[in-house]
Amino acid sequence: MKNDRITYFITILLVLILGILSRKISGIPLFIGDVLYAVLIYLGFRFILIDLKKATSLLLGLLFCFSIEILQLVQINWLIAIRKTTLGHYILGEGFLWSDLLCYIIGTLMAFLIDEKLIKTQNLNSL
Repeated sequence: MKNDRITYFITILLVLILGILSRKISGIPLFIGDVLYAVLIYLGFRFILIDLKKATSLLLGLLFCFSIEILQLVQINWLIAIRKTTLGHYILGEGFLWSDLLCYIIGTLMAFLIDEKLIKTQNLNSL
């Protein structure tokens, strides 16, 4: 269990770096960052709530990502001020896009499927 948590943590750091780089390097399509954001959220739920079923983490990740996207429709002064900061912009985004919802579905499913495959492989290797 501790090894799984360490693996999730290291993977979170790698995805976080890739996500930031995807926004800083020109030529990388913006949707890549949105997909990586969803991967990061899924991994975060796996790291924090490691005893949950992976499918539950998938649903929580989608719910979180969709909530953040829908929250972008809310234009309250203090929320706008947070979004203007670098960290606030990365976490809360700027404007609602339907295409982001699709990216979140793709990223969360991708992370879930990779997680399923890697854990099954690890379990088989430990027999």
